Amino acid sequence: MAAIELRKLTKSFGSYTALDALDLNIGDGEFLVLLGPSGCGKSTTMRIVAGLEEPSSGEILIGGRRVNDIPARDRDLAMVFQNYALYPHMTVGENIAYPLKIRKVARTEREELVRAAAQRVDMAHLLTRRPAELSGGQRQRVALARAIVRRPQVFLMDEPLSNLDAKLRTVMRGELKNLQRDLGTTTIYVTHDQVEAMTLADRIVILNKAVIQQIGTPAEVYARPANTFVASFIGSPPMNLLSGQLKDGSFVSAGGPFALEGAAGDITLGIRPEHVRIASDGNGHFRGTVFSSELLGDCTILTVKAGDASVAAKLPPEVGLERGTPVSLSFEAGRMHLFDAATGVRRGEA
Repeated sequence: MAAIELRKLTKSFGSYTALDALDLNIGDGEFLVLLGPSGCGKSTTMRIVAGLEEPSSGEILIGGRRVNDIPARDRDLAMVFQNYALYPHMTVGENIAYPLKIRKVARTEREELVRAAAQRVDMAHLLTRRPAELSGGQRQRVALARAIVRRPQVFLMDEPLSNLDAKLRTVMRGELKNLQRDLGTTTIYVTHDQVEAMTLADRIVILNKAVIQQIGTPAEVYARPANTFVASFIGSPPMNLLSGQLKDGSFVSAGGPFALEGAAGDITLGIRPEHVRIASDGNGHFRGTVFSSELLGDCTILTVKAGDASVAAKLPPEVGLERGTPVSLSFEAGRMHLFDAATGVRRGEA
């Protein structure tokens, strides 16, 4: 196994900067998730670590060894892709064995290693089938078995679950997390799905526009987002962000004023939907009318609008209000997040 260190990693394509002076340390055995929207630099980072792209500048160290000039095949990495990348003319066993075959591992040893890897992903009973005879989840298990069979220093996983349906993704997330824990292999996992990031990661690296926005455990980035981008990207539904002004001990927004201490000026107030309730006395922090009411089974997401501003509240399932109904919402004390209106950077909590 191996720790990974990225030093001032930069990648440019002409005038376009895909990655801007990224510094990152990944611990030995850590499951690290690179999270962000399309074009943020997460896949570029993985491809550079893999040796599939050359950095414009910066250094990559794996297990303390600088690997910038080492070919991809000699970096002792295994990749799992979104599209599985299985050979259709080979059986499951032959697909799993292929990395060992090209390294000229003896046939007897190869068969033992393939059997062990297949058992880890519950595919030992399907070794003679071909990929076309398998479901999407089974094909992904074959791709995982092929990655683990040669026991690499590092796993690189590029959105490996995105082709699966929602129910199977949930199952595979649990299996993948347990597999990585059992193997103890350093893993870099790329995704744009914040649910995958929150459920899988030891730490999350959130990127946007080629720059790291925040690094932390899932609990840390959820509880204390570094800026409004992270606040709006993490959480389902995402954090409410309310533009307003601090003035004379009050926060003033389209939803009305309420008492709030702080330095005067423009700010963005953040509050997660689960920390919003209906103010039964009508004396809440945000007053408006119901825009939508969505029953999700275990809860209702109520969206209330006042002018151009809106606030979503995650409420008990029995709460259902008609569109246009006047509502006052209260925010839980100590759960409000304050961000600088100009930069989006976190100021603190209220």
